[in-house]
Amino acid sequence: MGKVDDESLSRLVAVTGPAGSSNVALAAAVTSVRNAAAGSCAVILVEGLSDQAAVEALAARRGRNLRQEGIFVVPMGGATNIGHFLDLFGPRGLRARLAGLCDEGEERDFRRGLTRAGLGPVSARDDLERLGFYVCVADLEDELIRSLGTAAVERLIAGQGELGSFRTLCRQPAQRHRTREQQLRRFMGSRSGRKIHYGQVLTDALDLTRVPRPLDRVLTRV
Repeated sequence: MGKVDDESLSRLVAVTGPAGSSNVALAAAVTSVRNAAAGSCAVILVEGLSDQAAVEALAARRGRNLRQEGIFVVPMGGATNIGHFLDLFGPRGLRARLAGLCDEGEERDFRRGLTRAGLGPVSARDDLERLGFYVCVADLEDELIRSLGTAAVERLIAGQGELGSFRTLCRQPAQRHRTREQQLRRFMGSRSGRKIHYGQVLTDALDLTRVPRPLDRVLTRV
């Protein structure tokens, strides 16, 4: 098994900020992978905490206990940190089985990171999927909104007691001419913690026959 010293791990925590320093999943994944046979644990790398919430919510709905299976969903604090996490968990580090999600706008960062980690060449989306990494268009919130439909998402927002706040946002000059999907995405990112909360709320409401493809595939992969 590849070795990762504590200094390297500390540097990773430093560059990821809150997603590293306060994320129990990172510490749990490192501990488990270090103490397990090579390849027996899996790490799903995601950009942020809202993606982690959605993946774990879907796993629970499918009756899976990821921790018991030796699977860890690890937020990276942004796609630009992919190289650091591949150094830690990839073939030159702890050699975990890997999968992941990224937003469409960050696909290039993921391709470059996987290639540099020795998993490439990764020049196309098919190459990403061959390695277990799936692209959300435009992001996971957008995928979830399209799967549920805007009317259903608005009902969920109402159920959370936030319909008034959403309608206030829609009246803002910058939002008036945007599509409903764009307004919903903006609303979910408009307050600290809201994206994380709705990552779980939207996933819990999914018809399990209409799960967004990237979310479905990343869990099927591991």
